[in-house]
This record gives sequence, structure tokens and C-alpha cells, in this order.
Amino acid sequence: MNRHIMPTQHFVRAGLILMIVLALVPIPASYAQRTRLKPGMNFFSPQQDVELGQKVAQDAEKKLVLLNNKKVDDYLNRLGKKLATYATGEKYPYQFKAVNDSSINAFALPGGFIFVNRGVIEEADDEAELAGVMAHEIGHVALRHGTNQASKAYLVQAPLAILGGFLGNKKSAGAIIAQIGSGFAVNSILLKYSRDDERQADLAGTQILYDANYDPHAMAQFFEKLDTKNRGIDFFSSHPNPENRIQNINAEIRRLGRIPSGAVSNTNEFRIIQRIVKSLPPAPKGAAEQPQTTPSRQNNKPPLPSSRMRYFNSGYVTLNYPVNWKTYGNDQDFTLAPDGGMVGEDSALAYGTVMAVFSPRTGSGTRVSLREATDQLVNGLRNLNSNMRLTRDQGQIRLGNQTAMSMFFTNDSPLGGRETDWLVTVLRPEGLAYFIFVAPEQEFADYQQTFEKILDSVVF
Repeated sequence: MNRHIMPTQHFVRAGLILMIVLALVPIPASYAQRTRLKPGMNFFSPQQDVELGQKVAQDAEKKLVLLNNKKVDDYLNRLGKKLATYATGEKYPYQFKAVNDSSINAFALPGGFIFVNRGVIEEADDEAELAGVMAHEIGHVALRHGTNQASKAYLVQAPLAILGGFLGNKKSAGAIIAQIGSGFAVNSILLKYSRDDERQADLAGTQILYDANYDPHAMAQFFEKLDTKNRGIDFFSSHPNPENRIQNINAEIRRLGRIPSGAVSNTNEFRIIQRIVKSLPPAPKGAAEQPQTTPSRQNNKPPLPSSRMRYFNSGYVTLNYPVNWKTYGNDQDFTLAPDGGMVGEDSALAYGTVMAVFSPRTGSGTRVSLREATDQLVNGLRNLNSNMRLTRDQGQIRLGNQTAMSMFFTNDSPLGGRETDWLVTVLRPEGLAYFIFVAPEQEFADYQQTFEKILDSVVF
């Protein structure tokens, strides 16, 4: 019996000793002292980052002139995916494509869709400098800067209808994804990074280069070269230049520790790819949409709603809407709007209808009433819209064969001035389903009959 017990005791004792030894092993200085970087607040899930980035990337590829050179794209993907393995956070399905544009620029969309202008490849002195630009863009993706900016913008300026779709509903951002992805521009809200975002992406890129065994000084050298040659206007115009950029990168390198003697600077593969790119015909003028200095805005009024209606099945609800309107999204989150009904860079809704589902808070073992759930939704919307005002509470109405609540509000319009928002809510097994009908205050009467027709046609 003792012969069976002793080996077990021996292994237990050995295991405890090993655990103690491992606990005493110091964390490498490069990890202990490096700057800790964390993503900011975000209404989107990582999966929604990918969905959103994919939709915007598809639209971007229709507007950009891609290089469409398999050898170059394959090289960028090998290099980029190698770098991305060292990025913190979510492991996105990174994709890299070369743009046939000689300007020195690159941009990253949520979920890992990264575009690199041929000008970056041509200007880089070695692979480490190209890797520095790519690592910087990977930093934006890993830290979720695009959807963080979108989330912050919606808190401040998005219409009542769009914001409500986020409250308590993490399952789908269909309406918002459809709106942001409905039109690509390099000055999209997803690419409007702050200087702090740029500082974080610089530090993240420096860490990625170091961990991938590249000399991280290459990033600072490339930015310094662009600044000195006045060749970085394209990159710096789309990536706000934080104060002390070079000093911040070099300070992070000191925190990371000694650069290994075998750190990569250049490779034969980079030299070959650079020669291929430089041998190609010159990039066409105006190859890509350029950043705009002022926000785009739709000032023309959309045509009035047609009296003819079209059937729509979202997968969650069916209804009729005017034939001269369009649908964005599906299932439990969708928008109905005319051409010109969504305005500005962030496609804020000025004319139209949004439907979404809100998940109300419930007490332990209790069911929330229609009034309680509606009050929760309204309170959340008021927190996000400081100028939202209740103008009329109709109380209960009928929506199909169900009891619903109806309330009218005024709020700031993305067109300037005020808008009227008609909120209709109904309790469903999935949560509080709600519609918000939106039009400028002075024009709401022209739309109300159409809004009533849509509501009368609703079938869950």
C-alpha cells in the first residue's frame, strides 16, 4: 500500500515546487514595462467589427483603384498576418490589399481589412519600414479605433432612432451597419481617428514590430523621413499627427528593452516586391477617393413619399413602405428611408423609419410591463439625447391585434433645427419592439399619413 502512495506524494511535492519556481520567474522586462493599451468604449461586438469592415471594404474596392497584382497582395498578406499574430486582443481575419496610388498612405477598417498604397512600398527603404506602417494600421484594428469612434459619435450626434437600437441589444447592429456601410469615403467616421488613437496605434505598432523581431526604430525613421521630406502629407492628413510622435515611439522602444542583434531590417522578398511595384505603369491620377476637408452634407429635400406601397419582409416583421424608399438592414434592426433621407458622413437619419428591439431590465422572477419597458427605453434615449423633449403621450394604441404605446418627441435634427420623432412600442417575446418615425418638425405633417400606413401594415 505504501509503495502506491509514495510516488503520488512525490509528484504532488514536485508539482508544488514547480509552481513555486514558475511563480518566482520574473516577467520579461519587455512585457513588464511596455505601455498597457486597452480598447475604449464600444457598442459593437468583435463579430460586428468584421461584418461592418467587410461591408465597407466591399464598397471601398468599388471606389479605389486596386493594384490587383497577386504577387504583391500575397506578399502583403504574408507579412501582415505574421505581424497580426503579435497584436493583442481579438484575432481578426486580417486581409491586406495594395492600392494603385502613389501617395504615401494606408488605412484600416474594423475587423482587419487593411489597404496599403503602392506609394508606401515604393518609399520604404526596407521591409521593417513597410512593416512599421502595416503594424500601425494593425494597431488601429486591434484597439478597435474605428468602431470606438463610431460609438462615440453616435452618443453625441446620432438620431434618436439609431441610438435606441444599441440599448440593451447586443445581438444585432444591422441597421447601423447598413447605414455606415452604405457609402465609402476615406473620410468615413470609421477612419476619423483622434490624436490619442494615433498615439496608441504608434505604441501598438512598436510593440508588434519588436515582438515580430523587427527593429522597431524603423517606424520612427519612416515617419521622420516623411516629415522631413514633406512627403507625409497624405498619411498625416488622414492620421492626425500626435505631439512628439517620434519621441513617444522611441520612449516605448526603451521600455521594451534591448533590440536583438538578429532583428530584421530587410529581406530579399521585399526587394523583389519593391522592384515589381516600381516596374509597373505609373499609378493613375486620382486613383483613390481623397479625404475631404469638410463633411459632406445632403441639403436637398428628398421627394415626398409615394402613395404606392411595396411589401417588405425583414425576417422578423412584415410591412408596406413607399415604393420610392429603400430598406437598410433586416431581421430585428432595419431602416426605411428615401434617397437623401440619410445625411452627413455618418448617414444620420433625417427622414424615414427605424425598427429595432430593446431588451428591458427585469427584476428577479418578475415580468416588466409595456409602460415600464417603454419608460426604460425613453430614459436611455434621453440620456443620449440631451435636447430630446416629450411633446405628447398618446398612451395605449393598437398595433395589429396587440396593445402598443405611442409617444411624440422633438429632438435635434442632423439637418439643423428640430425634428419630430414618433415612438411606437409593443412587447414581444424577444423584448420591446419599437418603431421611430422621423422627419423635420416643419415637414412631419407631410409624412405622418405615410407613417400611419406603414404602422397599420405591420404584422409580426
